[in-house]
Amino acid sequence: MPHHDCVGSERTAWKPSLVHLDATDQSERVIDAIRATTNDTAQDIAEMEADEAMTRRALDLLGSTRNDAYEAALASLREDTRQWWAKLLARYPDELEEDEAPATANAEALRRFLEDNVLPWFDNRRKELANRPLIREQAFGEALDPDKLERLGRYEVHLDRKLERTLAMLLRLRELRTAAVES
Repeated sequence: MPHHDCVGSERTAWKPSLVHLDATDQSERVIDAIRATTNDTAQDIAEMEADEAMTRRALDLLGSTRNDAYEAALASLREDTRQWWAKLLARYPDELEEDEAPATANAEALRRFLEDNVLPWFDNRRKELANRPLIREQAFGEALDPDKLERLGRYEVHLDRKLERTLAMLLRLRELRTAAVES
């Protein structure tokens, strides 16, 4: 479940569109949200739901009485979720937060990881996908600079006047040519 953080003030126009959400990790890939079509969003939702079903299947396996529940649950997860888990297991003690115990490769620790990290990620992702239109609208709204629009309006008026004068001159020349041919 990759996430990309946008850096720089020019890429933060989307943030106001997510203010109303409770999501603490606003990792929506803004460019994807802006470019995404309705079909893209529907496909992303379907993929996320399939991924979530895999995670819930792993949780069911962890709750089973199987002797190999941990291994079976781990095998049923997506590759990127397994990599996320492996990174947590491989953290050094100095990388841990205060009051955080190192993760251990067992069923209970994997269950906590899935419930505390992965399932909330799905909730946030669901909110992000549902709010893609708001992100797109906000980004486009922030991109509009009324001052530049006013200048363009002035240029348009100026060009309209020039075109009118040019057309008037062409009509006058045509009249003169017609008069010269007749005489």
